[in-house]
Amino acid sequence: MSTTKLGLAHRLYTGKVSYDFIKNRKLWYAISAILLTVSILALVIRGLTLGIEFKGGTDFQAPTQVTASTVDDVRSAVDNFEVPDLGAQVFSIGTDAVRIQTRVLTPEETSTVRAAIAELTGAPPADVTYNAIGASWGQQVSQQAGIALVVFVVLVMLLIWVWFRDWKMSVAAIVALAHDLVITVGIYALVGFTVTPATVIGVLTILGYSLYDTVVVFDKIKENVAGLSDSNKTYSQAANLGVNQVLVRSINTTIIGVLPVASLLIAGSVLSSGPLQDLGLALFIGMIAGAYSSIFIATPVLSTLKEREPAQVEHRATLARRIERATAKSMRRSDDVVLEDGDAVAVTSTGGVRSQPRAASSRADRRKRPGTR
Repeated sequence: MSTTKLGLAHRLYTGKVSYDFIKNRKLWYAISAILLTVSILALVIRGLTLGIEFKGGTDFQAPTQVTASTVDDVRSAVDNFEVPDLGAQVFSIGTDAVRIQTRVLTPEETSTVRAAIAELTGAPPADVTYNAIGASWGQQVSQQAGIALVVFVVLVMLLIWVWFRDWKMSVAAIVALAHDLVITVGIYALVGFTVTPATVIGVLTILGYSLYDTVVVFDKIKENVAGLSDSNKTYSQAANLGVNQVLVRSINTTIIGVLPVASLLIAGSVLSSGPLQDLGLALFIGMIAGAYSSIFIATPVLSTLKEREPAQVEHRATLARRIERATAKSMRRSDDVVLEDGDAVAVTSTGGVRSQPRAASSRADRRKRPGTR
C-alpha cells in the first residue's frame, strides 16, 4: 500500500525516475522566447488599457437593480449619450448598483452625464455619485507603483543572496520574475483587460508566489550540491535532481492555488465585476507562469551560470578522468583470457599476446599426461 502511495513521488525524490530538465533547457528557452515575443508585441501594438486610477477620468456610481443584461444595456445606452467619446467602461457593484467610468470630463460634461445616468437608471440625480480623478494623480500612482516594483526587486535579490550566499541564485530568480511579469502584463494587453489597482495587487501577489516557488527549488538544490566536489555528479545533475524532487509538490501547489483563482476569474466575468476580473486574470496567469519559470527557467539559468565557474569546470574534468580510467580498467579486465591447458595470457588492445608465468599445479598436471617427460 505504501509503495502505491509513494509511487512516482518517491521514485522522483530518490532519483530512480528522473526527467532531464537541464539537458532540454534550449527547448524551454525557445518556448519562453515565443511567449515573451507575443507579450511584447501585444504591449507595443495594442498597449495596455489603463483604468482611470492611472490615466485620470470620472467615476460614476448609480443605484439600480442589476440583472444579467444590465451591464450590456447600460454600456449600449452610454454610447448614445449627448457627450461624445466618453470611452466608458461599465461594471456592476453587487446586485444593486452600477459603476460607469469615463474619460476626464469638464464640469458641464459631468453634469450632463450625471443627469443622463440618473434618467437611464431611474434614480434621483442626487443619488448618482461621482468622483473626478485628475491625470496628474494617476501619473503619481504609476510612478509610485514603478518605485515599489524596483524596491521589491532589489530587496528580493539581496534576500536571496544573503540566504543562499550565492549572487547567481539572485540573478536566476530575477530572470524568472521578469519572465512572469512580462508574460502576465502582455496577456493583459492581448485580451484588453483594464489595468486597475487590483491588477497591481495581483501582479505583486504572483511575483511573491513565483519567488516562493523558486526559493523552494533553490533550497533543495543547495542541499544537493553540498559536498559536490567529492561526489560523482555535476552541478547540473545535482540541480536536476532537486527539480525532480520538488516537481510533484510544485504541481500540487499550483493546482490547489489555481482552482480558486479560476473560480474568481469566472465569477468576475459572469458578474461583470471589473476588480474581480482584473485580480483573477493576474493571479491565474501569474501563478501558472510562476510555477513554469521556477522549474523551466530559474533552474536552467542557474545551472548555466554555475557551470561556467572554474571550480565546476575543474570538477567536470575530474569526473571525465575518473570515467576514462574506469573504462580503461574495465576493458583490461574483459581482455584477460585463460587458455584451455591452464596457461594464462593477456591479450593487448593491439592484438599481441603476452605470456604469463605458469603455475606450479599446471606443471605437475602436465607430467601426469601421457607422452610427457
